[in-house]
Amino acid sequence: MDREFLVHLKTMAQERDLPVDELIGEAETALAAAYKKHVGATGEVTVRIDTDKAKLSAICEKEVVGVVTNHFFQIGIEDARRRKPGVEIGDFVPMEIPLEAFGRIAASTFKQVLQQKLREAERKRTLEEFEDRLHDVVSATVNRRDGRDVILTAGRSECVLPKKEQVPTEPYRINDRLRCYVLNVDEESRRGPRVIVSRTHPQLLVKLFEVEVPEIAAGTVEIKDVAREPGQRSKISVLTNDERIDPVGACVGQRGARVQQIVNELYDEKIDIVLWTDNQVEYVTAALSPAKINSVSLTEGTDAEARTARVIVPDSQLSLAIGKGGINVRLAAKLTGWKIDIRSETQQSEGGA
Repeated sequence: MDREFLVHLKTMAQERDLPVDELIGEAETALAAAYKKHVGATGEVTVRIDTDKAKLSAICEKEVVGVVTNHFFQIGIEDARRRKPGVEIGDFVPMEIPLEAFGRIAASTFKQVLQQKLREAERKRTLEEFEDRLHDVVSATVNRRDGRDVILTAGRSECVLPKKEQVPTEPYRINDRLRCYVLNVDEESRRGPRVIVSRTHPQLLVKLFEVEVPEIAAGTVEIKDVAREPGQRSKISVLTNDERIDPVGACVGQRGARVQQIVNELYDEKIDIVLWTDNQVEYVTAALSPAKINSVSLTEGTDAEARTARVIVPDSQLSLAIGKGGINVRLAAKLTGWKIDIRSETQQSEGGA
């Protein structure tokens, strides 16, 4: 029975990816607590599991008393002095516990305590693993669905992709590998700490560019602004202080290889890369690409709502500038911080007339 118990512990350790010695130590502590609670002992209880001999032994400090009322944790003065001369009433004498004395209640308590210990060990491991990975990107594999959430495996831990952080156009098939942005670690969950990840966060795009573009990772190219409608289209603006580097070209890569890697990761989400400039007319013009712009006039105001960029485009470019469902102009407005009013040449002339 001892050997079966030890084999069971080793199996649990492998399933939870925990060191066997650590789990054996937790089991010893749990068994001691279970017995002490079961019999109401006041002295120390020590349990040792010999992994070499597959042997379990237990010692309980029994209190020396004049009249024994509970033999589980008390011993009479005469019996105690035969074992340890000179002891007095109130002293404690260590004695071996017969394993059958643990009983079913103690075994049940042990199971509960051990499960708690395992949760604590997994919590510690999860926190240690993700302590330095908050607000970074992790590679994960889709494991299963839990209601509307998607559960992924990253390293030795599970990550939760909540419904609100999912991109509606992405399939999340079992065993799919994808990269996610680590939002936070929810330590208050009843199931233990949960690593919350996102596929919709704008910073996911930034981190993916840091991975794929060495110039961004090195700091020679900087991403200034990001605007994203997950699964549809994104725009980023970049700049560099090194005149020898083309920041847009660095992000696009040779024959578009770098940006294509990110497009593939995001399931064909379109990505526009524009050059950032402090000349706001030029910036708004670039942000509306690929549309060709005739003119941009800016109206400053006291707040962001009053900052308006009035844009005139050729008639043939109006639908391109606005984009399907207005997505191009919305992203350009998010990217630049200007409220953009687009009109065609015909609309402008008719309005003027």
